[in-house]
Amino acid sequence: MKINEGEVPQYYIENSHEAIIDPMEWDAVQDEFKRRKSIGRAYSGKSVFGAKIVCGDCGSFYGSKTWHSTDKYKTVIWQCNRKFKNNTCCKTPHIIEDEIKERFLKVYNGLISDKEPFIKACKLTRDVLTDSKVIDKEMTELLRELEVVTELIKKCIAENSSLSQDQKEYTERYNSYVDRYKKAKSRYDELEQQKENKLSKRKAIDRFISDLSKRGELLTEFDNCLWLTVVDTVTVQSEGILLFKFNDGTEIKG
Repeated sequence: MKINEGEVPQYYIENSHEAIIDPMEWDAVQDEFKRRKSIGRAYSGKSVFGAKIVCGDCGSFYGSKTWHSTDKYKTVIWQCNRKFKNNTCCKTPHIIEDEIKERFLKVYNGLISDKEPFIKACKLTRDVLTDSKVIDKEMTELLRELEVVTELIKKCIAENSSLSQDQKEYTERYNSYVDRYKKAKSRYDELEQQKENKLSKRKAIDRFISDLSKRGELLTEFDNCLWLTVVDTVTVQSEGILLFKFNDGTEIKG
């Protein structure tokens, strides 16, 4: 055997065999990594519920605690991470992990039972939320601006090296071009991030629609991957009500 180093044509074939990890599941996990990294606040990275459960009183994330960890009554509960900090006490209650799963199943099964009009609405929402035409137009204009300013900077430097001129005036002109470039570049980077966020949002909604479309039967057990794929956050309200916010923006109490 010999490695083909260009002696004969080479071909790259996609989807030639079943993936070890489902591509949709892989994308969901990668997007969850990005989401958690961008949060910038403490959260539990050991559970699919980490950085997903939000306190309706203070906006902090819920963290997990284990009761009776060494006996048969072992129970995992989730409560606000700031519940007893700074001499304050949020009114939101703790939630047993199994109860979160049960309520999610009930809410999601409600979507499955009448999914066609819901899927149609999701697609309309996706197209509105993820439209990037305005962003693309401004990015194109900024690219032209960056090209123009780059040429001005080059010309400014070239003139200074070949012609005798006031250095204070040259420095001011040079710095003004640099500042103009930095401002345009900063705005371009900002728009690029906005576009990337819209793309991630579109992928999340597409995964949500795809999963909902494929499911014909009601769920009987909790699915970690489904949870990561379709749920944005769950807000715990003081009365113990859970407000599920799905990736398409839909909010349902459960």
